[in-house]
Amino acid sequence: MKTAVGLVEYATICCGIPGAGFRHNRFHADGMGSGAQWRVCSKAQALRISSDHSCFEVRRVNYRPPGTENYLLNEVSFSLPEKSFGLIFGRSGGGKTTLLHLLAGLSKPTSGSIIIQRYGNDGNPCQLPEPLAPERVGMVFQFPERYFLADTIIEELTFGWPKQNADHLLNLQYAINAVGLNTISLDDDPHSLSGGYKRRLALAFQLVRMPKLLLLDEPLAGLDWKARADVVKLLKHLKKELTILVVSHDLKELASLVDRSWRMQMGGILKEEAIPL
Repeated sequence: MKTAVGLVEYATICCGIPGAGFRHNRFHADGMGSGAQWRVCSKAQALRISSDHSCFEVRRVNYRPPGTENYLLNEVSFSLPEKSFGLIFGRSGGGKTTLLHLLAGLSKPTSGSIIIQRYGNDGNPCQLPEPLAPERVGMVFQFPERYFLADTIIEELTFGWPKQNADHLLNLQYAINAVGLNTISLDDDPHSLSGGYKRRLALAFQLVRMPKLLLLDEPLAGLDWKARADVVKLLKHLKKELTILVVSHDLKELASLVDRSWRMQMGGILKEEAIPL
């Protein structure tokens, strides 16, 4: 049985990384044997965002799918400061998920820009904006468990990994601890997990990549009341380290986390608006 404490052995056997190399990284043990607790010493450093005054900004974005005439998004603009929690709500079919796809780099805007802008203490830009690269964004789709491919949790988390990459293993250890998967066997079948733990696994898969922006599409959909409460509690913890943007209809349960909110109107028009409770 592999748990989070067995990642060093897993790295040695499966990833071709010599165990001796871990004497030089940020892991250290608080105990010995199978009960050892491994932790990442510079967790905050690992997830540190680029600047205390950075914002993720969408500027006058329009989107029309190739080969069509109708725009799904029209002159969409908003700004989300780092380490804040944003929520987009509105009727289904308005373009909310489409906007997440653009932010994740799955589609390209027809016009407009998606950037990271740094600001100085005076509130003015202190350097030129930089495009938001897809590798800096993590996205958890609605019902992410439908996309699980592997037979074990550890294989799901390391799916597509290059060999001999110690940095990934450091990130893996942090991701497992951050979402609370360190208390279960990593040999378990992902599909055998409860709904709440499936969402934890989906979040961990993205956290391994150390994103600067985390996008969540209906993260509470299909969960029972306890699992929903657990996911909200987890998101409250993650917002201390990450910038999070959520699309959801579950406004009441997420309201306490929200720093900024917008309503997506039909026709792909986004307006900043307080959550209607």
